[in-house]
Amino acid sequence: MTDIPKILCIGSVLWDVIGRSKSAMRLGSDVPGRITQLPGGVAMNIAMTLRRFDLHPALLSVVGQDAAGTQLISEASGLGLICTHIYRSDDLPTDRYMAVEGANGLIAAIADAHSLEAAGEKILTPLYDGTLGNADAPYSGMIALDGNLTLALLSKIASDPLFAAADLRVAPASPGKAERLRPFLDQSRATIYVNLEEAELLCQSSFETATEAATALVTRGAARALVTDGGKLAAEADASGVRHACPPQVLVARVTGAGDTFMAAHMNAELHGASPQDALEQALQAAARYVSGETAH
Repeated sequence: MTDIPKILCIGSVLWDVIGRSKSAMRLGSDVPGRITQLPGGVAMNIAMTLRRFDLHPALLSVVGQDAAGTQLISEASGLGLICTHIYRSDDLPTDRYMAVEGANGLIAAIADAHSLEAAGEKILTPLYDGTLGNADAPYSGMIALDGNLTLALLSKIASDPLFAAADLRVAPASPGKAERLRPFLDQSRATIYVNLEEAELLCQSSFETATEAATALVTRGAARALVTDGGKLAAEADASGVRHACPPQVLVARVTGAGDTFMAAHMNAELHGASPQDALEQALQAAARYVSGETAH
């Protein structure tokens, strides 16, 4: 094995089709705005943010052997992402995600993203066949996982010795998939990144603050938990205690991808030796710049 990337992003790689308007929207609104198509998906968003920090992550996912897939690989490679380990499927289409955002936040979204679940373990082949790791020499870098993977696959990763040497970081992708992260509470193996709503779903409890939620996640078995709560206080908890920080107050221009930016910025800070408190603050600052529109998608 040669030239093993230090960071892997495993999960959703797709086209984001985002409609944004500067107007506040409600059910049935018909307003002017802009529609863009960009490389997206949780794993892709994390990888693109890491690349902006001058890191070189590799993607493990599935992309179809269709025109959309070829274009997506071309654009991602052009951004400097390592795409050589992505599984190219002959019979599965390239996934897509469509969202509508107004001045008052995310209005609605639809994920046409069935290929990732259908591909299953095939996307992990490089970690088993010696390309990036095997039973004798497991991959030992940092891995960002997203909850778009199936519960069965996430359970396997949480308990498989092939992942025991890796620094696992996991996010649920959306509140509806938060409970898929439960295997990482059972195994106490990963750092979990969630917002307050996702923490409540994962713990099946209600929390008043991010601090309360992060503490509860660690109590339930998480090795470490970071919980955000929009513009309110964010918290990180592990066996050593709890840390807090307030995000900068900014005018929100977009929300899709904010959690991915927070996670990637936190990973980058820790890779560069930041203290836990500094890493939390740097991640919140990066996420605030993103939602304000100051940084690129």
